[in-house]
Order: sequence, then C-alpha cells, then structure tokens
Amino acid sequence: MKKHLLLIGTAALCAVCMVSCRPAPKGEMAYPQAEWSEAGDILMHTPGAELFNGVIHPSAGLFEHYFDVEQAAAEHREYIRLLEKNGIRVHTVEEILNETGIDTLRALAAKVLRYDISAIQDEDAEASEAYRQQTIEAMSKGDLIRCILLQPTVKLSRTDNNTGYEAQYIQNPLMNLYFTRDQSITTPRGHIICRMNSSQRAPETEIIEVCYHHLGVDPVLRIAGEGRLEGGDYFPAGTISLIGCGMRTNREGIRQVMAADAFGHDTVVVVRDHKFWQMQMHLDTYFNIIDRDLCTMVRSRLEAQPGEPEYVTCDIYARAAGEKEYRLIAEDTPFVGFLRERGMQIIPIDPEDEMHYANNYLTISPRHIMAVGGQSEALQQRFCEAGVTVEWVPLESLIDGYGAAHCMTQVLQRAVLSGK
Repeated sequence: MKKHLLLIGTAALCAVCMVSCRPAPKGEMAYPQAEWSEAGDILMHTPGAELFNGVIHPSAGLFEHYFDVEQAAAEHREYIRLLEKNGIRVHTVEEILNETGIDTLRALAAKVLRYDISAIQDEDAEASEAYRQQTIEAMSKGDLIRCILLQPTVKLSRTDNNTGYEAQYIQNPLMNLYFTRDQSITTPRGHIICRMNSSQRAPETEIIEVCYHHLGVDPVLRIAGEGRLEGGDYFPAGTISLIGCGMRTNREGIRQVMAADAFGHDTVVVVRDHKFWQMQMHLDTYFNIIDRDLCTMVRSRLEAQPGEPEYVTCDIYARAAGEKEYRLIAEDTPFVGFLRERGMQIIPIDPEDEMHYANNYLTISPRHIMAVGGQSEALQQRFCEAGVTVEWVPLESLIDGYGAAHCMTQVLQRAVLSGK
C-alpha cells in the first residue's frame, strides 16, 4: 500500500449477486461532495482478537448479539474484496499501523499499557514505570499493535513464589473499531476527528488520526470539550450537509464544525432525532442516500406523525456566499417534507428489512449500492424498479455488532460532482 491518497484509474464494474452490471469509469477524485458520487479511497478495519471481549458480553460491548469473531473477520475480508472488485482502493487500519514508524506505535502503546501497583504498598513507582517503558521499547511492531488494540492493564500483587509477582490481566479492547464510519467525518473541507459519545470508544479516534497522517493528510478539525460527533450522523449531499443530532451527536459538536467552517457547504441541515433508540442510533440507521434524487427511510420514520417519537424534524442553517457565519433560517421543519421538496423519491424500508440492516448500505456510485444480503423480495423489487444496482454482501455475523455496510467504511475520496 502506498502512503498517499491517489486518484483512482479506470476500472470495470462487475460483481456477483448484482441486479445489473455496467461500466463505471472513474474521473477526478476529491473529498466527498455528495454521498452518491463515485467512491474512490475507503478506510476500513478488519476486526481481530480485540473483538472477542465485546462478544462475550454483547450489551457491554455495544453489540446486539453474540457473533463468531472468525466468521465476522471472514465476512469483512469478503466485503473488502467486493469493494476492490469495483475499482475502489481500500486502506485498512492494520496495514497502516504496520507501515507506521515504530516510535509512533510506542507512543500509542505507552498511553494504553498500564501497570497497576495500587495493591503493593511498598512498590517503587519509578522502578515500575521504568520497567514498563523498557518493556514497550523491546516490543515488536506486531505486539505494539496488539497492545494498542487491546489496551491492557497489568494489576500486580506480591507473592512469595517464583518471581515475586503475580497479576490479573485486564483489557479494554477497541472492539468497535471496525465501524470506521464513526471516528471521523470527511467533508468537502477534509477530515474531522470526532469525539465519541461512549467513553470506551474514545481511544479509537487517535488511531484513526494516525491513519490519516500516514496517508499524507491532516485533519482540519478535532471536536473538543462537551461536543459529541459521530460519523454515522453525517451525509454530504451536493450543495448541502446533512448532520444528525440525537443519541450520539449533539448540538455542541455540530456548532464546532460550523464555527470552524469545516462542513464545506453553505447550507447545513441538522436532522433532529427525538426517539433515542439504539437500533437507530445514527442518521444512517434510518435514512440513507442512493442518488441525487433517490433515498431510503425506514417506514416507522417515513410514516410517523407530529408528536410521535419517530417523527423526524430538521433545522436549516444557511449563509450567503462569502459569509462565514451560519444563520438559522428554518426550525422544526418536517424532514420528510424537506426531502420531497428537494425532489427526492423515498424508498420505504419495512420493519423486517430494517432489523436486518437493509438501510445501512454503502453507495459507491449513483444508484449503485453495497447492501446486507438476505432482504425481502419486496425491497429487492423496489430497488429494481428505481433502477438501483445492488450488490448483496453476506454480513450475517458483523451486523450483530449494531452496524452494517455503511458503518464499516469511511469514504475518503469521491468523484468530483459536475452540475451539482
């Protein structure tokens, strides 16, 4: 893998399990202006040993059910293969960390490897710290990466046997790192490092930032303080930005992006969730975009009435050309009405398909999506009638982590729009 992001050359578009097949020449690439433009580079992470602790108590790991770790990794590798078959260049976190300088890896490992000597009253803290640093200095790249992903704590106690020490080994592994959508967002301005809503996911953002630096790009903003921002709530949409505000992203996080002029659009639509339900934690769990005039929405949101928790509203912020500050120009606007006024056809996602993560697909070019396999014939027919090319990806294990095809990707580049 080469270090810097590159423009993608022409590639044939052909894959199994597709509704149709057509060529898709790739043109000039840039930071994404629209969710439907052709995808170039994507950042992903194939889960490994760090996933195990999450599946043995799924709820504590922010997962829905137990799932097989090895099967999940195999599904993820197959998903990458299908993306690459479409000419998309996938960068993985593991590849990048293996190419990263050892001093950077040591610095990351030093932040997460802890020796807990609180149970030993006479232990020399300075000597213990020196021993920790000596161990880190001796580690191979592979073990440094394991340390970074597993975040171990060695809880020490004294014994009269053997070396004089015994220990309990505690891990706080980054089991959700494979959802690379969440730790950052990529706007027309560049990459923004998020601030996660869950403390156990907070360390993931530093790893993703290291990946960006290795790829030769610097983030334009880091969310700080009381701000919360997660990537599943963001969609670039041509001349506007859509950003969800609800369970995982708050108003302060959105304010920071607007104040830094980091959205890259003169209109920002804040989509307000009033339900706060884990299954619909992000905007991309109940809404998604296939093309400039085509999107999907789960039926419970699409048909909700005012006053119901599923009813989605939006606040619209805008600024005139040349201005820096945004002004609130509309508040509590019905989101469904807003989409239809913009000429969007909305394909409904029925409950049985929603619970199988049908809405969490990845659009890789106009009307061409990567979606979780096993959906209903009714939904397949709706996509076919709308002229949508669907590649049905087997992700049966991975979706038990509360995410699917969209959640597992951070699209770094897309084709430049013409006639937005």
